[in-house]
Amino acid sequence: MPNKRFINALKRIPQKTPPIWFMRQAGRYHSHYQNLKKTHSFEELCKTPSLAAETAMGPIEEFDFDVAILFSDILFPLQSLGMNLSYSPGPIFESHLNIKNLKSLFTIKNPISSLEFQGEAIERTLERLPNDKSLIGFIGGPWTLISYACGLNKSPSPILMDEFKLNILEENILPLLTKNINMQLSAGAEVVMIFDSLAHQLENKDLSLYLKKIFSPLVDNFPNKVGYYAKDGIDYSLIYSAINSNKTPLAGLGIDSNESLKEFFPHMNKGFLQGNFSEKLLALPHYEFIDKLEKYLQNIASLSQEETAGWVCGLGHGILKTTPQTNVREFIKRTRSIFS
Repeated sequence: MPNKRFINALKRIPQKTPPIWFMRQAGRYHSHYQNLKKTHSFEELCKTPSLAAETAMGPIEEFDFDVAILFSDILFPLQSLGMNLSYSPGPIFESHLNIKNLKSLFTIKNPISSLEFQGEAIERTLERLPNDKSLIGFIGGPWTLISYACGLNKSPSPILMDEFKLNILEENILPLLTKNINMQLSAGAEVVMIFDSLAHQLENKDLSLYLKKIFSPLVDNFPNKVGYYAKDGIDYSLIYSAINSNKTPLAGLGIDSNESLKEFFPHMNKGFLQGNFSEKLLALPHYEFIDKLEKYLQNIASLSQEETAGWVCGLGHGILKTTPQTNVREFIKRTRSIFS
């Protein structure tokens, strides 16, 4: 059966010990991943289902996370639409999207077919996953994909959601991502996260409209199966508003480490709340990290199980490549010790 702690968090059942998983828990900080990269490229690890499963299993087997994550990349849907994407080591697009080259770049008629490796990777991971662990999938947030496609991912905020970008969203991105979520869930993922790391680039007026547009196909079609994450100063109250106004059946919400998790709990009355220890603090020298972690955990431990119902313990964003593996191990050990 899936991980009981994770299922309890999804259902908001009060419990002593929260489930734990990290964004990028299978990644560059980990010796297991580093060894795989000696003989395989990043794309090979993602697109060869057996290798993707091996990569995803590394942190499960070494650190005993409660949840495994599909090993893939948020930008592959852009590649499947026809954009020329390579990694060296980060993503590089041959050309960025604009109104003149849209038709010449988005040329693939059935883009979901070239993402089938993700479904196969989920199936291969499930074959190896212990019965007491859960598995989640993920997609890149629609705006985050548009921002990368247009070469705006490093541009200062705010960025206008103009008619061109809105058309890309509605005509290209949302239809593909809806199929991508369905494929991952059909393959066996319990939840699919939307990692919308650049949604903060939008002004609040555009953000409100954007959230309503994306939640309708991406969340409403998959009740309580899709979670959402955004960061870097985004107005989370707008996310609450979009969820509540449409009665959107979101599985849960991930928040970054700029926010007080303790203050967020009263606002969440359905679904899980994930976060939010700072990934920067996790990468500190061990004795400094332990001090910061202890203060963070004790602050949450002052709340009752009812008050923390739905908590999924994790980071504010992806684990950094400079993070000592001993810190990861100690994070899990201390969290389970304090909340036991």
